[in-house]
Amino acid sequence: MNSNFETLTKIIKNRRSIFPASYIEKEIPVSLIEQVLESANYAPTHKLTQPWRFVVIRKEAKTKLGKVLAQLYQEKVEPTKFLQKKYESFPQKTSQADCILAINIKFHPDQVPAWEEIAAVACAVQNVALTAESLNIGAYWSSPPLIDDLGQFLNLGENEKCFGLFYMGYHNEKPRKANRTSMADKVIWMDQ
Repeated sequence: MNSNFETLTKIIKNRRSIFPASYIEKEIPVSLIEQVLESANYAPTHKLTQPWRFVVIRKEAKTKLGKVLAQLYQEKVEPTKFLQKKYESFPQKTSQADCILAINIKFHPDQVPAWEEIAAVACAVQNVALTAESLNIGAYWSSPPLIDDLGQFLNLGENEKCFGLFYMGYHNEKPRKANRTSMADKVIWMDQ
């Protein structure tokens, strides 16, 4: 069997969401963060719009992000639905990660439909996730509703929108089996 295929299959099948509570205090070298990001640049993109944009949030900026998310939660959630535990979770999660990537899209409405840009960014994030897995870096794509209000914090420009936060950190989690149903149940073959 082809060793590239075997390696890629192993990485794909081993990739799991690893949440910030599992991260250990160990810094991810900037060179590895750059490698993770570089892999995003090779995602498919219609008309080569390359809509993916990332903001790398580290060190003190993580603390600021946690405070902004908590403040947004307090401002946006109705008092009857407000949960103190949820409010406190934002600064906690951001502090547990070594690095957080804000996943942003720069739309090109004059060139391609928005759904194609979203699909391209999702492919870029999959590349990021697989590269992180190959480097033994835990990762998790979070997309809380509050991301719609992060434009100012992230300095987003015209036609740009945040589509999630990608938490990363080293961890000691044991590999776990994927919970997937058979692919045969999800495919129809048409030969005629």
